[in-house]
Amino acid sequence: MSPEDQDRKLVYMANQIATFFNTTADGEAVAGIENHIRKFWDPRMRAKIIAFRARGGEGLTENAAAAVDRLASEAA
Repeated sequence: MSPEDQDRKLVYMANQIATFFNTTADGEAVAGIENHIRKFWDPRMRAKIIAFRARGGEGLTENAAAAVDRLASEAA
């Protein structure tokens, strides 16, 4: 799988998680997305989505992008 395909897959997955949390308040949604990614994604996947977001994060929903930003701030 090419790096671009990997990025697209991770964006798709993050956005699906965000869709699940759309029924909660925005702050709770972002925390829920972040928590899910932290708990269930392999560290390499987390690193890739953080790097993708640092390059602009095109395609991530607003809440998914905010959750990745929170992950990035914890990783720094």
